[in-house]
Amino acid sequence: MDEVFKALADASRRSLLDRLHARNGQTLNELCDGLAMSRQAVTKHLAILEAANLVATHKHGREKLHYLNPVPIHEIGERWIRKFEHGKLAALSTLKRQLEKRDE
Repeated sequence: MDEVFKALADASRRSLLDRLHARNGQTLNELCDGLAMSRQAVTKHLAILEAANLVATHKHGREKLHYLNPVPIHEIGERWIRKFEHGKLAALSTLKRQLEKRDE
């Protein structure tokens, strides 16, 4: 999971993931289009995202298509976010019940 956090720490890589979320299955040229980054920089960022299993690739003829893999991000949500929100939601529910009783 450390690789996922390291990959997500960079704004350029998050931007690439956002682009894949908007339209999955893009080539390197499509991902480079409109970015203020060199092709080599995008390639390096994609390699880091692939190593973290956030991006999967598939060769289609001469093209290499890049796809978002949402599983590691989902696992972060399950592992880190949900366990912290459970206590807060329980406290809010208790507060709501107490306020409703008071208003009756």
